[in-house]
Amino acid sequence: MKKKQVFLAFLAAGLVLTSSVGSAWAYFTTYVEARGGEVISLGDETTITEEFSEWTKHIRITSDADSEPVYVRAKAFCNAYEFEYIDPSERKDKWTPGADGYYYYSDIVEGGGETTELLVHIKDVPTDEVDQKDFNVIVVYETTPVQYDENGDPIPAAEIDWNGKLDITRVEGGVE
Repeated sequence: MKKKQVFLAFLAAGLVLTSSVGSAWAYFTTYVEARGGEVISLGDETTITEEFSEWTKHIRITSDADSEPVYVRAKAFCNAYEFEYIDPSERKDKWTPGADGYYYYSDIVEGGGETTELLVHIKDVPTDEVDQKDFNVIVVYETTPVQYDENGDPIPAAEIDWNGKLDITRVEGGVE
């Protein structure tokens, strides 16, 4: 009988203690509701525009309006003919050659922006033998997000590792 009374006492104490769990649980599961919002777009979307006329390919790369700022580089390939890159911009230094065969666009392309035109001109083509409709110049381009130093200044495109990952150790408070 004594065991039964002890058991009932523990059961009564347990019921008293668990009766307040509901209000404690409500405290930990409250939520806040807000109205409105802001769309956040991460990443970048770019498109290339190519036109071919008079043995010259005209190349422009455009960034979508929601894209983050990016650097751009481009490289052309042609089957059997020599070609040259021409930067027709006013400064003549927007597109600069790299040691890896790519041409690098020196300015940051903001969301909604576009590069100046890069021309790939085919040299010494015998026009009577080759039809421009059957001719092919392949352009490969790449973009990478603009990286910033500890002062918030953009790191120049020439100093970025285009083949590697973003250097997260350069961000204040980042992983070492």
